[in-house]
Amino acid sequence: MTMHALSPDALGALQDAVGHNGMTADAVGMAKYLGDWSGDHHGAALAVLRPASVAEVQAVVRLCASLGLGIIPQGGNTGLVAGAIDIETQNSVVISLERLNAIRRVDADNFVLQADAGCILQTVKDAADAQDCLFPLALGAQGSCQIGGNAASNAGGINVLRYGMARDLILGLEVVLPDGELWDGFSGLRKNNTGYDLKQLFIGSEGTLGIITGVELKLFPKPVRTETAYLGLASFEAAVALFRQARRASADLMSAFEIIGSECMALARLIDANIVSPVEAPVHVLIELSASAAIDLRTLLVDFLGEAMESGQVIDAVLAESGAQAKSFWAIREGLVEGQAKRGYHVRTDLSVRISDIPALIDQARRFVALEHQGWLPLVYGHAGDGNIHFNVLPPEALDEREARARGADITAGLYRIVHALGGSISAEHGIGRTRHRTFMAGLAPVHRRLIGTLKSALDPQGLMNPGCLLPATETVP
Repeated sequence: MTMHALSPDALGALQDAVGHNGMTADAVGMAKYLGDWSGDHHGAALAVLRPASVAEVQAVVRLCASLGLGIIPQGGNTGLVAGAIDIETQNSVVISLERLNAIRRVDADNFVLQADAGCILQTVKDAADAQDCLFPLALGAQGSCQIGGNAASNAGGINVLRYGMARDLILGLEVVLPDGELWDGFSGLRKNNTGYDLKQLFIGSEGTLGIITGVELKLFPKPVRTETAYLGLASFEAAVALFRQARRASADLMSAFEIIGSECMALARLIDANIVSPVEAPVHVLIELSASAAIDLRTLLVDFLGEAMESGQVIDAVLAESGAQAKSFWAIREGLVEGQAKRGYHVRTDLSVRISDIPALIDQARRFVALEHQGWLPLVYGHAGDGNIHFNVLPPEALDEREARARGADITAGLYRIVHALGGSISAEHGIGRTRHRTFMAGLAPVHRRLIGTLKSALDPQGLMNPGCLLPATETVP
């Protein structure tokens, strides 16, 4: 598609809306807003706008609507599905929320925090911590992702098992609608059963129905005790069986249960060559318990693991004796993700199945790669406690990148077929974006597809909000 250009009058009007420091339209200034974290996707924009207030967001949206310009809302741009960069229509502006970044209010008495959408997740967590509270959303990108983007993508992370997805942590939203009008959905109420829960339309909508400008969040008592253990098991079947037992034995105090295939250790060492595996076993499990009261988590965990080791279910176990040792365990989980990025292009998936189907998913996916794509290396890790498995595949190092990407598309399609046959999802937490929208839409029942199209048409009749994301830009409503 031919790249459009903005007239001097249009550029001037947009500049006036956001002020001298709020817009850039040159290639150098826009570069960091047009590529994703993975480096796999690069987009285009007519301009990048950086409003510093909700009123400026409204003004920009109204201008874009009058000019017929696509609007790409962008948070920290840490997503992995090209949801915040325009790689298709090339007739859009990026609206970055990075200057809309204040903590508005922390109400520790009611366990509520209000923040601008552009607040970095870590800033939100720190503000809660300063009031002796916890905001439990925890992601590898929490030092750079923004809370508005977390809401728009319904982010997951390591604590979903206990606290739920972003959807479960949001009390209210403030949203600029496609016509520039502001919807204030803040109330601070935990229970409010008065008709449609409108905030849920925007959570997970990936910026296709409006721009989230403010978020109202649930806080929790801050844990005062945490126990972490790193375990070695013989198989993924054993890991899933252990999870079921641990969930019951921990009295719902388990905040994380991560599984890691031993093949992932080499990737973690690409980030830190000094990383040493705490156990030697085919499957690793990282388990964490936490409590905000005087509960003897240590004894709870030791007794449970003692029984599991005595029965032979757990081959080896190391309990963290300090916060530093626990951090070293988590460094393995975080490092293996960075290590894959360091290797360059690879097949990246974000699959979800019923917890009991995890072993079948992994077994079928591994056999598929071994039989049809010899030389490619499967990597298995994920939040097993909520059925989310990242089954990634590294190409042979000598393979040309163009060929690797072509083969990678075939591998991705094969993995999606496997997860569909198991009744699972192609996206557990990363979203749909622009990399999965055709697969997503093709897999929907006609009534589901019609409902999505009807919502989009009703709220964004011009189709200007994040065009090409979630729904293909050419999608029409029946």
